Order: sequence, then C-alpha cells, then structure tokens
Amino acid sequence: MSFDPNQPSFFITPAFIGAGGGPLTVTDPATLEPVGIIAEVSEAEREKALDAAQAAQRHWRRVDAKSRSQVLHRIASAIESRDMRRCAELMSREMGKPYPEAIGEIANCAGAFRYFAEMARDEAGKVAGTTQTGSFQFARYEPLGVSVHIMPFNFPILLMCWTVAASLAAGNACIVKPAPATTLSTLEFMPVFNALPEGLLCCLPGGAEVAQALIASPKTHAVAFTGSVGAGKAVAAAAAAQMKPAVIEAGGSDAMIVSAKAPLEVAASGAVTAAFHMSGQVCTSAERLFVVDGVHDAFLEAFVAAAKGLRIGNGLAKSEIGPLVSEAAREKVMALVEDARSKGAHVALGGKVPGDQPVGWFYEPTILTGVTPEMAVMQEECFGPVASICRVRDFDEALERANDSRFGLGASVFTTSLAEAMEAAERLEAGMVWVNNPLIDNDALPFGGWKMSGLGRELSRLGLDAFRRSKMVVIDHKPAIQDWWYPYPDDWFYETGGRSHT
Repeated sequence: MSFDPNQPSFFITPAFIGAGGGPLTVTDPATLEPVGIIAEVSEAEREKALDAAQAAQRHWRRVDAKSRSQVLHRIASAIESRDMRRCAELMSREMGKPYPEAIGEIANCAGAFRYFAEMARDEAGKVAGTTQTGSFQFARYEPLGVSVHIMPFNFPILLMCWTVAASLAAGNACIVKPAPATTLSTLEFMPVFNALPEGLLCCLPGGAEVAQALIASPKTHAVAFTGSVGAGKAVAAAAAAQMKPAVIEAGGSDAMIVSAKAPLEVAASGAVTAAFHMSGQVCTSAERLFVVDGVHDAFLEAFVAAAKGLRIGNGLAKSEIGPLVSEAAREKVMALVEDARSKGAHVALGGKVPGDQPVGWFYEPTILTGVTPEMAVMQEECFGPVASICRVRDFDEALERANDSRFGLGASVFTTSLAEAMEAAERLEAGMVWVNNPLIDNDALPFGGWKMSGLGRELSRLGLDAFRRSKMVVIDHKPAIQDWWYPYPDDWFYETGGRSHT
C-alpha cells in the first residue's frame, strides 16, 4: 500500500502496514485544521518490526562494503529524483516550518548517504605495528545489530538521515521512532528506502512508551536521540541500563558574540537568521547574544531593523516566521519573555502574539535587551523566536559570559580579527564554533555538543563509529610455541636471580 495520511500506518521496508492503535488527529499549528491521522503501534506490531529487522540485519551485516555502498547510493539517488513536494508540504502543515526550509531540508539528505556510503567502504579497521615477529595484528569494525532512532520534530527527515545513513553503512538495521508532531512527513519519506532488503528499516509511530520499549528490548543494540535535555537524560539512562551505546543530542542555548571588530551589517543579518530561523525552533539557534559595549547600540539598531523585515504567516505562504509547533511551546516562550520583562529586561522588538494572526500558535520575533544572568531565558533553552542581548565590556568578558551555561552545543562569533576568531575557537566551551557564518554543518565534520548538550557525535568518522564496535584480531600465520608461554624457565624467577617477563 502507498502512504495515505488519513489511514494510520507504520512501515517495514518496502511496505506500509495498517496500524491498529487508537487514531490521533494531527493538527496544523498555523490553521488548527486537521492534517491527517496517526496511531501508536501496538506491542505486537512493534515486535513484528523488530523480528523483521533482526532477520534482515543478519544478512545485511555479511554484505560486502562495495555492495552496501551501492545500495546507499541508490537511496541518495531516490531522494534526489523523487518528487518531494508532498513530503515537504506535509512537514510544513504538521509543524509549521516554512515550505522553502522543508524542501531544503529534504534536499540536503542525499549527501549524508553518499558520504557514509564511501566512508564505510574506505574505513573498515586498522593494521597496527606488531608487538611480536610473525604476528599480524589489526582491528576490524563490526555492526552493533539493530539501532533505534528517536527523532525530533524540528528536522525530522535530515536528522534521521544523518544517523540512519551511518548505521546502515556500518551494517545495522534501523528502527525509526518519529516525533508525534512530524510522523506524517516521516512516513511519506519512507519509500526512498525501498532499495534496502526487506525488513531492514522500519518506522514505528508512537510516543514515549514506544521509545522506552524499543530501548529496553533485547532485540535492539544502539540508540540515537535528539530532543530536550530532560528526555535526553532519560534516554541515556535507559540505554546505559541495558549497556547499549547511545548518541544523545540534547539541545542548547547557544551564545553569539558580536565583537567590537565585527562587520555590523553582516552580524545583524546573520543574527536574524541564527536567532529566528524556523521560529527559533533549532537546537543551534543563537539565544544569548553578547555584544561589546562599543558597538552595542549600532548593532541593536541594525538587528531590529533587519528583524522587522521578517514576514509572519503560514509556512505554505510567503513567510519566514511560521507558527510554533504547539500551544504548549508558545506558552513556554511567552513565560520566559514575561519573566525577563518582570526582572528588568526591555523588549526592543516583538514580545507578543501578532495581531494579524489570531489563529494558530504564532509569536513575533522578539529581541530583549538589558538581560541579566538570573533571568530564566538565560538559563533554559527557549526554543522560540527570542534573542536576548547582553552588553559586555570587551571580547574577553563576552567569552566568559558565553561559557557561563550548562549547555555547550554551538556558539557563533562575528569579528574581522583573526586573533579573536582563533581565541574564540580555542576558548568557547561548545561542540561547534562558527565565525561570521552561523548554523553551517558538514557531513565530514562531527556534529554534537559539550556539557548538558549531549553525548557522542553525529556525522564524520565519529558518526560512523557510533554504530559499530571494534574487534582486535591477532593472527600468527606460522604457529609456534612462544618463549613466554607456561611453564616459565627456572631462571625467570626472582629466587634464581632471573627476571620477570612482561
């Protein structure tokens, strides 16, 4: 059967299967109108998928690297050649993302499959310098088994592809647990995986209970998660209890530094994108801005002017700022802004629901000034279109204040000074640092955070290693009795004046 958003289903390559759970209506956060219907998979459906994945993986792990690579390249070609407009439209209608960002997200997925297809062909182990003559000593990498991928709503397709591509390249089967808010677009995307062997990839809709059951199952062997810090801790603890490796990307409250030597027009424009991209619902959004005193007022003026040009509206219309994903998400953002205002922050722009959008979970791009460390907006991940600006004396104070956070996902700097750029790269306590160009990623470089922002890495060689385990192998091709084997010669013992063997 093909995917129908009005018929609850789950997916086991290469087919959609009707789901028997109680239906749940998906609502458009811009119009509050229904988009489709999803249903949480039952225990029997979940076990059917796990059994299929295990059976498929036993074959897939034995497929040679070249053949595996060819399959991943076919997936990339399917992404590039299929008409993805329906998938992008569903994503926009499910969670409010502007359509250009939805179709752009999907277009960026093919590269991850091509990168890991070649990385897994090229990097399969290491030959070490031998510790004994005549001994061939090396490490090889092997798949873990079945990996579980628990996805967020904000980049449901791209972040899934990052970890699924790595896991498949390593020889694993994959179980995708999509975010409830973006299950429809995730399911719509699934046919690109039809080049895979039957059962090797499954997409199982559901909430926290399904995720918990997948992590606890003895039929799964690794976990990839993206979401909040609280949920990330729970997932990491559950995986650790089963001794399963886990990649945890737990969000952040990213800092941006605007130096006295910053190109202000570039900085203001970059800050608008970094703070308000996808209504601020990006893990690497710039939320805490530290602006050096000498350029503070000029930067603020340019930042406010640039932000005023953003259009608010339905993601399928001509707009940059869509709705937040839910009413609860908007309420949290509003509470953080009101807390800051009550403690002395000034609202330079926004700070309210737009008057021309009475329906849907919209919130204006908001710029706060005079923000201080004790305000909740500086301590928590906001996940909304809010930029909080702090005036600092100099670049050194900006670095110190940027690091004063329990988060450490990414950080941005605007400066024309090479010395400042290099110092920021060295001193910022974050997994990623961008200078004059925020939010960029690269399939060949590791993506992930420090501190409470996560464990492990996605993308790059590290992202591949997350889904495989090493095995040391020692082969003596000419069997011989070694001089250090039992029994020891008498002259090796201390009592006879000999020496111990190490």
